[in-house]
Amino acid sequence: MKAAVIVFPGSNCDRDCKVAIERSTGAQVAMVWHQETALPAGVDLIVLPGGFSYGDYLRCGAMAALSPVMAAVKAAAERGVATVGVCNGFQILCEAGLLPGALLRNAALKYVCKPVSLEVTNAQTRFTAGYAGRREVRMTIGNGEGNYYADEATLERLEGEGQVVFRYLENPNGSARRIAGVVNGAGNVLGLMPHPDRAFEPELGSADGAILFQSALASA
Repeated sequence: MKAAVIVFPGSNCDRDCKVAIERSTGAQVAMVWHQETALPAGVDLIVLPGGFSYGDYLRCGAMAALSPVMAAVKAAAERGVATVGVCNGFQILCEAGLLPGALLRNAALKYVCKPVSLEVTNAQTRFTAGYAGRREVRMTIGNGEGNYYADEATLERLEGEGQVVFRYLENPNGSARRIAGVVNGAGNVLGLMPHPDRAFEPELGSADGAILFQSALASA
């Protein structure tokens, strides 16, 4: 199995994602610089990591969404390749139009970094199938703009079509309907603010994030 982690100027969780995927799944992981125009052949999973791409200039993820590599990411996603955006990666996916909604400043206008409990609201996706009957998982957040927003019509559609995948048990940033992660209509693009790459071994406080990467590659 092959995975690609996209590296933008200001990414700081790219190697975290690489190590998490390697140790969780045994997959080969390529680091792909944002100025590349192609992805490795036969890639099964694409990950857009957390960090502060372009220093969050203009809007979080706005400039990274226009990086050359994103054309290849979009093309792969349209072919059905599993694509995950974590934290800043979630912001980039929204800015690139691969996921609905936007990430706003946290309701308290403060950076929040702590472990959080999440409800798995849809365990039937290619990213969550490994959780089976589990309803609660533990990961870590670290963001200043993790407040998920979408208009009411979009929120109703996301809820009705099972696109809300993770929900905060306690809302740390003011996200609409406590949403922590959503998938696209085709079910192969996931964005989430919590970090599975910071929760892939028991020594980190939780190994729940490993299951997300394992599920994504098992479905390839």
